[in-house]
Amino acid sequence: MTPDQAPLPTLLRHAARHTTRTAIVDAGGAHSYQALLDASARVAGALLDGRADLQEARVAFHLPPGFSHVAVLWGIWRAGGVAVPLALSHPPPELEYVIRDAETAILVAEGERTGACRALAAQIGARFLTLEQALCGTASAEPTDVLATRRALIVYTSGTTGRPKGVVSTHANLEAQVGALVEAWEWSAEDRVLLVLPLHHVHGIVNVVGCALVSGAACEMHPSFDADATWAALRSGRLTLFMAVPTIYRRLIAAFDDAPEADRVAMRSGAGALRLMVSGSAALPVQTLERWREITGHTLLERYGMTEMGMALSNPLDGERRPGCVGSALPGVQVRLVDESGNPVAVGSPGELEVRGANVFHEYWHRPEATRDAFRGEWFRTGDTAVVENGYFRLLGRSSVDILKTGGYKVSALEIEETLREHPAIAECAVVGIPDPEWGDKVVVAAELRAGSSLALDALRAWAKDRLAPYKVPRALKVVAALPRNAMGKVVKPDVARLFAD
Repeated sequence: MTPDQAPLPTLLRHAARHTTRTAIVDAGGAHSYQALLDASARVAGALLDGRADLQEARVAFHLPPGFSHVAVLWGIWRAGGVAVPLALSHPPPELEYVIRDAETAILVAEGERTGACRALAAQIGARFLTLEQALCGTASAEPTDVLATRRALIVYTSGTTGRPKGVVSTHANLEAQVGALVEAWEWSAEDRVLLVLPLHHVHGIVNVVGCALVSGAACEMHPSFDADATWAALRSGRLTLFMAVPTIYRRLIAAFDDAPEADRVAMRSGAGALRLMVSGSAALPVQTLERWREITGHTLLERYGMTEMGMALSNPLDGERRPGCVGSALPGVQVRLVDESGNPVAVGSPGELEVRGANVFHEYWHRPEATRDAFRGEWFRTGDTAVVENGYFRLLGRSSVDILKTGGYKVSALEIEETLREHPAIAECAVVGIPDPEWGDKVVVAAELRAGSSLALDALRAWAKDRLAPYKVPRALKVVAALPRNAMGKVVKPDVARLFAD
């Protein structure tokens, strides 16, 4: 049986056409597509453990970016499982929530969290594998059928309910998400992209790694973002694409400004040679766009997407890229703006952005009501308000004040509030996002304290870092006698935000 005939998941079939090319470069060196296919086959054998098919069993994995991460992801798919990537930055309580909510059947981990993951797997009756055990499996026959309609991936995102929801994408959804970007951004096997983004988020999973490996391109992976290491790669002359969030671009600008003049010349030249630089996951401040253009000559390409659909809108690869705008619909994606009743709004009028297409997710894991409420017929309701200006969409903000975008992540203020209420000094609190040039939304909290208690920001942050992901930890605190509330007793979030106006 030839690679094209083997029942590989769709995204992996492309890899079988580029076996001798370099797929991934990490701290361990360069790894070919053939090496990746072979390693993922061994992982599949280890996961299957004599079975023919995992039948959509959830496999969670806590691994840093690199060759092994992708080998495990592909191995899960080859075995017929559903991949659940875990965030390296999340504290144990948040990891446990995801692992339990996904009803994880198999857990793979390495590094400092191995012991904790092994213990949790024992508690919930899941099978545990170290990375070494997963990579040392015996390659077995492929599953008889990995249909495109099968569930492939669960990525957790925060919603208005205050607890993260598992966004389920099928193989067909992922193929549509990747295919739209490969076409729009003209990916080819000659490309080489740098990954400095986490791999529990669609920006890294789909836009960077997915597009690169479908195209036969090379993906250079750093374990995490470091400004100096990123600049070293950008100035090397070996990259053709770079994708990041606005916070990263601001930090790269700061590193450039601090560099000696001789280094700046090489930095300008190397970065300027790339063919495409993309910014997303949060609104890009015009000041950042303009300063980056001064440094590199690149006008960053802004696009718009969500965990539930990958990308939907993009500025053009060739053509005008307007600051503050996210362009138009990607290939195969339909978008519209509607009023509260679901009626299309007049051109030039703001409305809620709705999306339809094969890219849109399958369901929220075990949340049928949330899934139902997320759709208006076949249209996914994004909760974002936008307006069309001369053919380009411009985002105006969230329809709900309880969803914040900070550092490229979408987070729930309600979820953060629920955690902060566990602090012994806090009687009640309200979390809001206030505009910030680096973070997009800066997470801040106003709190009513228990009688006789006191609380300082440093102490609150130290306490919260053990319970919340870093980007969810509040960056400002206001202690108030009483939170602003309406006649019904509900906290008035715009009034909370005004407390931080200075």
